[in-house]
Amino acid sequence: MIDEISGKDELSSGKKKWLENRARREEEQKNLKQKKTIKRIFKTALIVLIIGVGIAGLGWYFKIRPPLPESEIISRAGIHWHPEIKISILGQKQEIPDNIGLGVVEKPIHTHDNTGVIHLEFSGLVKKDDILLGKFFEVWGKKFSKDCIFDKCNGFEGQIKMLINGKQNFEFENYLMKDKDKIEIIFE
Repeated sequence: MIDEISGKDELSSGKKKWLENRARREEEQKNLKQKKTIKRIFKTALIVLIIGVGIAGLGWYFKIRPPLPESEIISRAGIHWHPEIKISILGQKQEIPDNIGLGVVEKPIHTHDNTGVIHLEFSGLVKKDDILLGKFFEVWGKKFSKDCIFDKCNGFEGQIKMLINGKQNFEFENYLMKDKDKIEIIFE
């Protein structure tokens, strides 16, 4: 009987151990599930926070950014204009190279050939600043202002003069190019 009793005690102890292990595993799974739920909630909250901060930042940017006055807008639907430019320095005609502003990225101010035709091809909103004559020279990588053209500056060697459609103009780099303008820059 003692053997029977001790055998029962062993069975009972084995079953007890099995039940304890099962309870421990269930508790671990429950804890793991809770951790995953907390982690998922944390990730979701972080994403919502990042999106919220982004939206708030954009709202703040648009609120503090001064509005663009209508007088500064040339077009809201883009333009496709073709002014023409001629440059003469000390009596020598300067060639306007082809493909200024063209390359891997096509800039909205560019040339296709060496005829002097400047292509102003903008889509969407076009501001006055976008079509200044000085912008063409920036794209070209050349110096131009009321004082200098390329490496020639007002002084004993000569003076810059600019004609727009045959009439003298003193806006130089700040001139707003228009479709079919004939721009002549003369240094003499």
